[in-house]
Amino acid sequence: MESLKTIKYPLATEKSIRLMEAENKLIFVVDDKATQNDVKKAVEEVFKAKVDKVNTYVMKGKKRAYVKFAKEYPAIDIATNLGLM
Repeated sequence: MESLKTIKYPLATEKSIRLMEAENKLIFVVDDKATQNDVKKAVEEVFKAKVDKVNTYVMKGKKRAYVKFAKEYPAIDIATNLGLM
C-alpha cells in the first residue's frame, strides 16, 4: 500500500506524450518526500514493469518523476492501461 501513497497520478500533457513516444518515459506527480528509489520501487510494484531510470524535480510545489521504462515495457502500453491514451 505504500506505493499508492508514493505515486499520486500520471501527467497527460503534450510533453509527456512526446516523451512517451520518443524516450519510453512517463511523468508522474509523486509524494513530496518520495526519493528516486521510492518511486522506482512503487512504479515497478504497481505496473509490473522494469524501470531503467527515475529523475525527479519540484515545480510549482509539486514533485514530478520522469520514469524511463526498460525497452521490453513500452510506456505507451502502460499509458493505455492507465487510460491516458
